[in-house]
Amino acid sequence: MLKYSKVFGLVAFVFLFVMCNQKSKSESDKETILKGSIDITVDETIKPIVEDQVAVFEGTYYDAKIVIKPKSEVELINDLLNKKAKVAVTARNLTQEELKRFEKSKINPRVTPFAKDAIALISNKSNNDTLIALKTVIDFIQGKSDSGIKGLVFDNPNSSTVRFMKELAKVKDTPKTGVFSFKTNDEVIKFVSENDGMIGVVGVNWLSQPSPNMIETIKKINVLSVKGLNDNAYYSPSQNDLAEVKYPLARDLFIINCQGYSGLGMGFSSFVAGEIGQRIVLKSGLLPVRTPARKLKIRNQIINDRE
Repeated sequence: MLKYSKVFGLVAFVFLFVMCNQKSKSESDKETILKGSIDITVDETIKPIVEDQVAVFEGTYYDAKIVIKPKSEVELINDLLNKKAKVAVTARNLTQEELKRFEKSKINPRVTPFAKDAIALISNKSNNDTLIALKTVIDFIQGKSDSGIKGLVFDNPNSSTVRFMKELAKVKDTPKTGVFSFKTNDEVIKFVSENDGMIGVVGVNWLSQPSPNMIETIKKINVLSVKGLNDNAYYSPSQNDLAEVKYPLARDLFIINCQGYSGLGMGFSSFVAGEIGQRIVLKSGLLPVRTPARKLKIRNQIINDRE
């Protein structure tokens, strides 16, 4: 009996030892702000800038893995509200109604602004006129037949660009005729490059950082300068005009973190809003929330390195 008792005790000890090792391994492998894996839902219209940020973040922190899931704005917000997504990159902030829904679920979203983006209007290269008045576009969205626009092309009926333009025009729905929708910004650019008279509505990041297979296509379109509703001058979706608050179709970009703990979402948000992340935004053609510092080294004398 004593023999069996010793065997049982040995087995129990081995079992507890293995379980403790598994527990410590689990704790060491858990997600932190700089390691682990996470899915990030991204507004499809700003996907290129997020891809750049993720590439540098993962290249800096080798134990971090971020999977980008591009979706329309409507899908993205619904996923956040229904707890299907914990971290999202959006082209607008949360509304008061959405914040109240999070509050009922005892979730306190952490919202980090990181850039100013622009919605660009594009036309076929055969169109010599590279200027357009915002009122002309709004008149078309409001269904006025004398607007002079042949058609508007969006990436997706549920996209942030559609919502933005409808809010400007103060309408609930776009016209049933003359409005075309695809799935991606690249498809919009391609359609406009092949069809004269169409005005495409895309995120400017898709133009400033095109994929290799889109470089030749972009050469076939014009990026239009836009005159605002209360302005007499035309402005382009450039960093300079965004910085001077002149371009009328500017919008802010945010990272919304609903993890509720110090996980990889918080680490990524801090990275994007920090020095390196803001330099990536600056290089992308968008406007960073804070201008990265430039360090100058002043020398009292010139050193001839060739000697």
